[in-house]
Amino acid sequence: MRAVGVVEYGGPEALRVVEVPDPVAGPGEVLVRVRAAAVNPTDTYTRNGARRAQQERFGPPYVPGMDVAGEVLAIGAGADTSLQVGDRVMAIVLPSGSHGGYSEMLALPAGSVARAPRGTSHVEAATLPMNGLTARLTLDLLDLAPGATVAVTGAAGAYGGYVVQLAVADGLVVVADASEADHELVRGLGAHHVVRRGDDVAGRFLGVAPDGVAGLADGSVQNELLFPAVCDGGGFATVRGFRADAPRGITIHEVWVREYLEHHDALDRLRQQAEDGELSVRVAATFPADGAGEAHRLLEAGGVRGRLVIEL
Repeated sequence: MRAVGVVEYGGPEALRVVEVPDPVAGPGEVLVRVRAAAVNPTDTYTRNGARRAQQERFGPPYVPGMDVAGEVLAIGAGADTSLQVGDRVMAIVLPSGSHGGYSEMLALPAGSVARAPRGTSHVEAATLPMNGLTARLTLDLLDLAPGATVAVTGAAGAYGGYVVQLAVADGLVVVADASEADHELVRGLGAHHVVRRGDDVAGRFLGVAPDGVAGLADGSVQNELLFPAVCDGGGFATVRGFRADAPRGITIHEVWVREYLEHHDALDRLRQQAEDGELSVRVAATFPADGAGEAHRLLEAGGVRGRLVIEL
């Protein structure tokens, strides 16, 4: 089958269409015919060698991609699923060697696969699993009571946008940052208060919540610059493995989406929330398989609003 990956690490130009063996559905697995794969910042680490130590035991090609959508081709023995062959699905993928989302077929644990939201295209459904589950895990770790205030940085991005929408659905008060050009976008996602982003955004959060916010989701990776905005004993969620001795009893929560890799109920809840209009699927542009390098170039240039998606 065809996949998109790298034989030698490098820039976006290193991505190429490669041939890899067809997968089969093993016990407990679902075989998916992938129609669309979303492009994530983490995909660039597979491509550029940042994950060399984890990947090289598999040997090339190295295929990126963490979330996909398509149809069920087969169901392995003993798979705990209500899915049937032909169902439209979305799934989260943990890449390893040639096993990554930019592939025509994938054999995945049944818990990693859920029905696609009704009314979405494959391209739209592919944008939901990885960032949606990361946002869900963030809020589960912060564990805030309804009515509490949560701050979100990078709110115009895919992860931050889902944190905003899920927090609103959870009954939280959301204060989010964004560039002035993105204020209306973030308000449209449901944020109750939107402030200008920047290195001094902690002070603007405090202007909304003088005693500090109960929890903060750091989508823009500003780390310790944001501690002043969090109340004594509050929670701080980091998506990039930030560790520090936080002041005033603040708890740092490291958010690793692999913890929800087979959390089918959480993935299916995202499906339901998308159908109910509580979550938005935002597509910026689509690319053919041989255009994956251009998708990576655009992503690394920054400023993309919505997701870039490869069609396979």
